[in-house]
Amino acid sequence: MNSIIRIAVQKSGRLSEDSLSLIKECGIKFYNGTGKLKSASTNFPIEFLFLRDDDIPGYVSDGVADLGIVGENELVEKDKDVTVLKKLGFSKCRLSLAIPKGEEYEGISYFDGKSIATSYPKILGDYLKSQNISAEIHEISGSVEIAPSIGLAQGICDIVSSGSTLMMNGLKEVEEIFKSEAVLIGNKSLTEKKLAIVDKLLFRMNAVQKGKSNKYVLLNAPNASLDKIIALIPGMRSPTILPLAEEGWSSVHSVLSEDQFWENIEGLRAAGAEGILVVPIEKMVI
Repeated sequence: MNSIIRIAVQKSGRLSEDSLSLIKECGIKFYNGTGKLKSASTNFPIEFLFLRDDDIPGYVSDGVADLGIVGENELVEKDKDVTVLKKLGFSKCRLSLAIPKGEEYEGISYFDGKSIATSYPKILGDYLKSQNISAEIHEISGSVEIAPSIGLAQGICDIVSSGSTLMMNGLKEVEEIFKSEAVLIGNKSLTEKKLAIVDKLLFRMNAVQKGKSNKYVLLNAPNASLDKIIALIPGMRSPTILPLAEEGWSSVHSVLSEDQFWENIEGLRAAGAEGILVVPIEKMVI
């Protein structure tokens, strides 16, 4: 019997959407209809479990799932014995302390002797300990932002993306304590056959992510400026240079990171580059 791997993915929400989008971009086909809790790929040896995000670290640690995609905040909070295989670069957020917006804040000592409501008691407790702050932690599972207004706590510690939820509840962010993004985690006792499948999956994920962070650049350049232009867009190994029908001109093709392109665009134009095209890359295998 051929081996397959099981991957646990959040069953709904933004993390779920981004996780499944990445998997589909890896060329892996599957069906995940509404309410479906389990699905198998039709073209890759992988099976999907759709779970609550806070259950995923435990399922992977226990070996029910071989892999999982979860936010670092949940991974650190649950403190399960798993391996982080790859940071995925999406679902970025931060865990921050917030207080009523009318309160004055002059530093972390504000929280000494006060009470804080949170769904992340471990991360918060570790942070407060590192800052030598003694505060009472109220663990609640949801609607953390309401705690100060009902007298449950004098501050909160919660996930922040834009900060709009805090503002709507009369709070202000005062201290960032943890940065999070989606990570791919794995069970520590995978068989050699399963590890081989995981390597294939990682290869595909790396190709997709590398493609997203790089662009294919095409431009026309006078031959007299080719040395300057090649220095600005060196490419993976070296640019491709093709002669144009118009004498004295060439077409230059290269691959650059998006940041590198924007840093060098003015230099390219100053060197005489024309007709610059920037094309997205779907996959990039190095």
